This record gives sequence, structure tokens and C-alpha cells, in this order.
Amino acid sequence: MSQTSKVVLLTGASGGLGSAIAKHLNSKGFIVYGLGRKPVKSPYYNWVYMDLVQPESIDNAIKEIVKKEKRIDILINNAGIGVTGGLEEMKMNDVRKAFEVNFFGTLFLIQKVLPVMRQTQTGTIINISSIAGYTGLPFRGIYSATKSAVMRMSEALSSEVKQFGIKVIDVAPGDFKTKIAESRLYTPLNPQSPYYEDYKRVLKMIDEEVDKGLEPEILGHKIFKFLAKKQPKLRYNIGLILQKMTPVIQCVLPGRLFENLILKHYKMKQ
Repeated sequence: MSQTSKVVLLTGASGGLGSAIAKHLNSKGFIVYGLGRKPVKSPYYNWVYMDLVQPESIDNAIKEIVKKEKRIDILINNAGIGVTGGLEEMKMNDVRKAFEVNFFGTLFLIQKVLPVMRQTQTGTIINISSIAGYTGLPFRGIYSATKSAVMRMSEALSSEVKQFGIKVIDVAPGDFKTKIAESRLYTPLNPQSPYYEDYKRVLKMIDEEVDKGLEPEILGHKIFKFLAKKQPKLRYNIGLILQKMTPVIQCVLPGRLFENLILKHYKMKQ
């Protein structure tokens, strides 16, 4: 089987980064299945119903695709949801939903795909985390926590499944020009909140940084290159230079000094 005729499962394919990934892989001859809740007619992928917070739907989607294709070569866990708000004021329902979508659903999907990959003793799992997963960012603490959890899971998973010929890659994007703000779990601004001024300013900066981010097509090209490598790295950071350097800076600087840089960046009191 050629590299480009392999079967790809992609979550979050309907827009933003997922759409760019699907389009590029399709152009290279991959057989792409986009998993999602809303029916989509796309020239780039075959839509299959799946809801990450409903384990039964995940199970059914995998069975449907395996019945048709007899194999799954690549799983790209791209679906995710943004979440903002001060930790003191976050609604626990939003916290649970963020972990359900960004972490638990991803893990359950991996669990259902692995037995299929082990049968062929080959496969690649790409988890899309975030550069935000390296750092507890103010008013994005829950989002950072979910993506950090994905990173740690990817590390452990890689060591566990290497013996079966399965590769695991963690891709940590920085800011890309997407519509993530439209589906974000958002703690409303409250003028009576002690965090109001900081939260309002940081939220504005977050949206501006997304607007100045990289084009989604860049990630599609990168994913294809990673899949073509015989020995891909465990982690790839993709973003603007400063964002890519953040994990390195964090490792070098003392914790409080790095924290002060974050506070200065967001114009918060030190």
C-alpha cells in the first residue's frame, strides 16, 4: 500500500485547521474520513457521524469505517474547544466539557483505534495539542491544562505502542487564523468581578493574536511532511517564532522570572 492511499481518521475536519489538513491530505491521495456531529458534504473527506462526548458514537464510527476499509492507518486528533475565564469564576460544567472534548474523547477514540492498528502492526497517531499546553496562561488555565494533559498522554502512549510498530506524534500549534473564538467556552465579562480589567484586556489580546496567526494551510503541509518521515520526532511545535521559543525560554528561566515575563506580556500586576 502506498503512503498516499492510506486511510486517515480526522476529527474536527469541518473548519479551521482540520479543513486545511483534510484538503492537503486529500490532494496527496489519502483516503480521509472526517468525524463530526454535523453532516458535511466535502470534496476533501467522507463524513462519518461521531460525538467525542458520546462513547457509543465513537465505537459506531470506528466499526463503520473498519467495515468499509478493513484498516485504519492514521488517526489525527484535531477536534478541540477553546475555553477562557478566571479559574475562580469558571463554571464547573464548562471545565468538565473542555476536558471531555479535549482529553477524554481523544483518549477514548485512541483506545478504539489501537486494536485495529495492532492487527496490521503499523499506524500513526497524531495528537494536536497546543503550545499553550507548556504554560499555565492567565485566563486560559483550563485550556492549558487540557492540552498539557494531551501532551503527557502522547508521551506515555508513544512508549507503550512503539513495540507494535505504531508511531505517536504530538503537534503543538501556536496561533493560527481560525474561528476558534466562535465556539469557545467563554466566561462572560462581569464589571463587578475583581478580575474584570485584566480579563477584558487579556481576552482582547487573545483574539488579536489569533487574527495575526499563521494560515491554517501551513499546518496541512506540515502534517503531510511528518507522515512522510520514517522516524518522526515525538513533538513538533508550529507557530510564530516567539511562540515556538516559549517552551525553551520556560525551561531556561527560573519559574518566577518566567511568570513575570507572562505578566508583563499581558500587562498584569507583578
